[in-house]
Amino acid sequence: MRDRFAVTEPNLDYWKSQINCQAACPVHTDARGYVRAIADGDYERAYFIARGPNPLASICGRICGAPCETACRRGQLDAPVAIRALKRFVMERHSPSTATSSSTGMIEFLKTAARRYGRDCQSTEELLPLMQALLSGDIPKVEGLSIGIIGSGPAGLAAAHDLALLGFSVTVYESESTLAGMLALGVPEYRLPRDLIRAEVDVILGLGVKAVTNCAVGRDVSLAELRQRHDAVIIAVGLKKSRQISIPGVDAEGVLGGVEFLREVAMGTPPHLGGRVVVIGGGNVAYDVGRTVLRQVAMDAARTAMRDAEVGHVYLCSLESLDEMPADLVEIEEGDEEGIQRRNGWGPVEIVKNEAGRVRGVVFRRCLSVYDANRRFAPTFDDSAREFIECDSVLLSVGQVASLDFLGSDDQLERTSNNAINCDPTTGTTSAPDIFIAGDLAYGAKLLIHAVASGKQVARSVYEALTGNAIGFRDVELHFTIHEYAREQGYETTRRVATKTTPVQERLKSQSISVELGLSEEEARREASRCLDCGINTIFDQERCVACGGCVDVCPHACLSIVSLTSLTAADGAHAALKRCDDPDTELLAIIKDETICIRCGMCADRCPVGAISMKRFQFAATPVLQTAGPRSQV
Repeated sequence: MRDRFAVTEPNLDYWKSQINCQAACPVHTDARGYVRAIADGDYERAYFIARGPNPLASICGRICGAPCETACRRGQLDAPVAIRALKRFVMERHSPSTATSSSTGMIEFLKTAARRYGRDCQSTEELLPLMQALLSGDIPKVEGLSIGIIGSGPAGLAAAHDLALLGFSVTVYESESTLAGMLALGVPEYRLPRDLIRAEVDVILGLGVKAVTNCAVGRDVSLAELRQRHDAVIIAVGLKKSRQISIPGVDAEGVLGGVEFLREVAMGTPPHLGGRVVVIGGGNVAYDVGRTVLRQVAMDAARTAMRDAEVGHVYLCSLESLDEMPADLVEIEEGDEEGIQRRNGWGPVEIVKNEAGRVRGVVFRRCLSVYDANRRFAPTFDDSAREFIECDSVLLSVGQVASLDFLGSDDQLERTSNNAINCDPTTGTTSAPDIFIAGDLAYGAKLLIHAVASGKQVARSVYEALTGNAIGFRDVELHFTIHEYAREQGYETTRRVATKTTPVQERLKSQSISVELGLSEEEARREASRCLDCGINTIFDQERCVACGGCVDVCPHACLSIVSLTSLTAADGAHAALKRCDDPDTELLAIIKDETICIRCGMCADRCPVGAISMKRFQFAATPVLQTAGPRSQV
């Protein structure tokens, strides 16, 4: 038993922070809201909650890094709720695609959603409150202003989506023949079906966004021309080039960048790799590369009917040990299943060429450690421990960089020491008042959902810069008593649903065969029922409480305790609350609660003989309001 307990007086931020999944999401999706809607069988409501802050929700249902799951409080009990799989389930059942034949149709679709669906927890990123504010005139729509966006990846698409809703005329410039950037050209099709990407892009185009493909800035049009053509330009080109490594032989024929290889496969022009391929790298992109190679080798072998025991080897070599690898565990496990041959703890020394200048193999040395005592990248090696891996091709996947060749010396953009664009990573503002940066280019490589959040934030920055007004938010906090609170039978012991996958031999037959399979309706509702519903809170009425201890006795996870008031220390503004309770003539008691382990079962409320405990649903609404923008800060 601890001697002292730090206590917090709940406020709006406190109640928000209890909903871990929403707090962890970069666009603040009310994951708990749509998960509970699925548990209730209300799939349309679940769709609108999931889609509200995220114009690429169905794509996130397939490939999001799911920081919401990492934060999920259920994970402290047994395993997090399968939030991403549940998003995929509901997004596959509802789509606005039938309304996207015109911008008018799409706007009407969103108006209907704004009228019909409220939110339990409306964040500042929510689409529907913004739609309601635009419809009421509280936020005036923009007229006569034009925005150019360079790059059609997730950041560019998210910015285009929100800018179009605000009334801007938006044109997206894409150097490739297809839209969606690395979603279409960098994420393998077995993870992200191409028809799903097209459906999401069509929704955004349905808002009136124009797209110009096969248009490379610097080749077909200059940045200066775009600045003359538009009132503001957003650069959202992402990190589309593989980082190089400086070792002898890296210029050999047969050495390719991993990102460039994925692009060629996506475009239908895969290079010939041979039967033995070395992939250098240990992250998710390295696995995308290696697993794509496996499929390509299998497909080539099937076409030529020539496959013997000596071909079809894909080695994935990383400095990190298995425990240190940055790749997601599911990538590692599925890669092992498919035949990736991991070589952990080895760093490349030299790429050996044959007499014709082509790759013959790679020399590696043992890596003793990757990081120093401060967790900075500082690998050390044992040069006496070396290994030679014979191969026909080498694919480099040790990081990605941006291609900024289209920038000129007279563009007014300040550069950093490594020649990147100096910008505010939160707002996307730069030293040039009409140029903004979104996505990985602003802050480095992060998750898809971070790029979406960046695009949405930059859309607001553009609105503020060009109109002189900022879109602010007014928080409204509500708590509703649930008089007959109940949970699903056995929810606290229900195991997380196991992810189903296509059998290995079947999935290797094609790049387009999905590995991960969706949930059935029964599985989805059972999995959704595991959600602890962290928007529900136990509220104590000190005027009624008789400190009998019944609630403490029945709590299944011992998250309640009765302690002396003298054992409490104030934190986060709770000093005033403790002072109000102070009575030098009486030893006062307090009920304290450990929110981290509460499963919202309601047993304490049922047990209380005097009705001092109630179960209340917390709701908040971040209502958009117009504010006068202050002077723009310079980067």
